[in-house]
Parts: sequence; structure tokens; C-alpha cells
Amino acid sequence: MSASGKSFAFLTRHIQNLRGGSQPFLAEASDGLLYVVKFTNNPQGTNLCFNESAGNELYRAFGLAVPSWKPLLVSDSFLDRNPDCWMLTPEGRLRPDSGMCFGSRYLGGEGMRLLEILPGNSFKRVQNHQSFWQAWMIDICAGHVDNRQAIFLEGAQRELEAFFVDMGHLFGGPKGELQPKLQASRYLDPRIYQSVSSEYFRSLEADVRCLNVDLLWRRIQALPDDWKTASALGAFARCLCSLSTSSLIESILNVMVETLRQANGREYKNLECGQRTQVSVLHTGVQAAELGHRFVANSAGHPAWA
Repeated sequence: MSASGKSFAFLTRHIQNLRGGSQPFLAEASDGLLYVVKFTNNPQGTNLCFNESAGNELYRAFGLAVPSWKPLLVSDSFLDRNPDCWMLTPEGRLRPDSGMCFGSRYLGGEGMRLLEILPGNSFKRVQNHQSFWQAWMIDICAGHVDNRQAIFLEGAQRELEAFFVDMGHLFGGPKGELQPKLQASRYLDPRIYQSVSSEYFRSLEADVRCLNVDLLWRRIQALPDDWKTASALGAFARCLCSLSTSSLIESILNVMVETLRQANGREYKNLECGQRTQVSVLHTGVQAAELGHRFVANSAGHPAWA
């Protein structure tokens, strides 16, 4: 059995619950790897597993850094042995549904440091900071209704690589009913959007034109059937339609630039994206840093998760 061309694994060991509205937890699977796990009947909404998997496939199609993911099979016996992974609701504990759940590969490891929040003087160490422009463009087309989330992996020379995480609020949100706003899908700290050239924006438009929409759609169709609600599939189809409309992409990029000018209070002199048109299109958040039960705190004093 597979999903989106991926073989599944069984959940074998519950490690620790993580904070977040979907009530994820860290677990080991039968392939020996650790995953951040989210259930289909989570408290946020029925579209969550679709949004997470489809969002990761969409980002990956553009070459953006995301954790690998895998469908994970949770059995009734696992749930019976691990009541700590049951979810909390106002009515009491909710037993997760058995079957396929979403697993995002845990990025931490011995000697590896992950950060969720960066101080201002660290943004210059992010090697792939330009990717945040492309991620914002995709999020607008995908109807992202929350701020873009990312975690930062620190290398041996203290350089940082951003990984984009938490796709659950794409495509109108976990219930598929929210109307996105353009600025809502931006990374919360605008300092990550450093000045880039007009050539870079032209490369973004070229990347969109090269997107293999048919292949991406086939991968989405291969997701587990109980993840594919009508609202989720419709929102994903609209996303692909938006990405296939060159005039819309140009307008979105123009509005992004203007929004960042206002947010940063200064001019991006290197940006020459053409005429900036006010458009009403698409009126328009993790992982721990070390293995085991302990989690490395980020600069705000909290663990990072996906």
C-alpha cells in the first residue's frame, strides 16, 4: 500500500506529546525513524492531513526545503497501549481514529540545533532566505490562512537553513471554510524578506511556468481516500489554476513587494517588478531539536515543533 507514491510505516512507539492546536505528538515508526504525527480526527478540522501532505508535495514541486513526510498506519492496539496520545477536548479525551495518519519526518538529532524564532541579527545567516518570497507566493495561491511557519537548522559554521513546516492552514484552513488575506500568509517577521533583484522575480515566474501540474495532481489523487474531502480537492484545484495564470502571478508579486515596503518602512530599491497593481485576488504554524524526551529551547524559551 502507498500514498502519493510513498510506502507507509506503522506507528510503534509514542515518545512525547507536542504543543499545537492539532495536538500532534512525536513517535517512532516501524522504519526506525521519528515523526511528528497528526490524526485525521484532530480538533482543528477534517482537511488537516490533506493540507499537510498536499502542501508538502506542492512545496517540494517548487524545490523548497520541507521535511519529508509519510502516511503512518496507527492500529487499535497502538491506541490502546498509548492513551497519552489521545486528544483533549472540552468534552473529555478523544480517542484518535485508527488507520492512516500524517507523519512529518523529525529533523532533530544528536549535535543538531533547530530554532523556531530568530533574533534580528541572525537573519543574515539564513542561506535560503530568498525562498521565503517564493513560499509567500505559493501560500497566496494556495489560500493559506495563517502566518508562514519555518524552522531553522544550524550548520557547522553557524549558517542557517530554513525548512518550511505546518501546512495545515493551507487551502482555506483545516475545515476549508476560511477566506485568506494576502498579508496573513506572510512570515511574521518581515526582516526575513531581504532585498532581491528583478531577475529573481522573473525566475519565480519561470518556475511557475515549469510546474508539472499533471504530475502534481496525480500525486494528490494518490493520497488516502479518507483525507480527500470535496472542499480540500476543490481548494487544491483552485490553487493549481491560480499558479497557471501568469497575469495573476505577476500581480501577486507586485502586491507582495508593496506590502513588504509598508511593513519594513523602507524602499526595496533593487526591486523592479513592473507596474504595481492593486488586485483583489485571493483576498487573502514543528520540531524538537534533539532526540528523546528532552527538547532544546529556542531563543524565546520554548521548544520548536511542526
